[in-house]
Amino acid sequence: METPHVLHAERLTKRYGRRAALTNCDLMIPRGHVVGLVGPNGAGKSTLLQLACGLIRPTSGTLSVLGSRPAANADHLARVGFVAQDTPVYASFSVADHLKMGAWLNSSWDPALANRRIAEVGLDPAQKAGRLSGGQRAQLAMTIAAAKRPELLIFDEPAAALDPLARRGFMHSLVEFVGELGASAVLSSHLLSDVEQVCDYLVVLCDSRIQVAGPVRELLASHHRIAGDPARIAGVEVIWAEHGRALARGHAAVPGAEPVALEELVLAYMSRAAVTGAVSRGSAAVAR
Repeated sequence: METPHVLHAERLTKRYGRRAALTNCDLMIPRGHVVGLVGPNGAGKSTLLQLACGLIRPTSGTLSVLGSRPAANADHLARVGFVAQDTPVYASFSVADHLKMGAWLNSSWDPALANRRIAEVGLDPAQKAGRLSGGQRAQLAMTIAAAKRPELLIFDEPAAALDPLARRGFMHSLVEFVGELGASAVLSSHLLSDVEQVCDYLVVLCDSRIQVAGPVRELLASHHRIAGDPARIAGVEVIWAEHGRALARGHAAVPGAEPVALEELVLAYMSRAAVTGAVSRGSAAVAR
């Protein structure tokens, strides 16, 4: 029976020595979405994605991907495509060599898809990967990940170093691949413009914890900007307040409530996490 979730975490924790990269994270991501994973540098985004790919193991808690332990076996590995932050390719290999390697490593490899996409983005099969531009390397890495026809594509800041034109091309290809494969995708990015462009599901990760998660439309519909003192309004949760205005969550009818943009919502949760995290760390330091 097919699991309804591409990723399911319960109290997921990952520590590196005394530093917590993830702390008691609970998360259920349903199938059929392009998920934007956002948060500041050092929030734990890469750690979460590396756990999902089976590259590292959790300190405690559980994580399942497509209903199984990450990288449980060769069949499970074939169901997940991963593009790391620096879109790694082998500099001395040609584009054609990368496709041959992909075919050798993956029994579900789709050569027609790989060759077609390489032609569509204008890559010369004989070109060495070390001579490609950043955008071309990103397109090659994404093609290799997608040509194994995975059920889940995972992207860890794949477009961070690309210029705006190359980034737009990469995001366009990402959407096309997801549609063609019928796959789900998780995109980690600190660029909210990328998330707004392609994602319909949002996860905000700050200070090693999940702050909020859900379909973008539902999150925007359930958050409002409110003037005055929100403490007087029943049925709302204040996420962040400053300068006499607050961003609050709740479906209660609030006089004068205004809609919020995605960037405003994300920044409110990040600001709250920064303050609560600093208070927690200060209390821990005093206790020691």
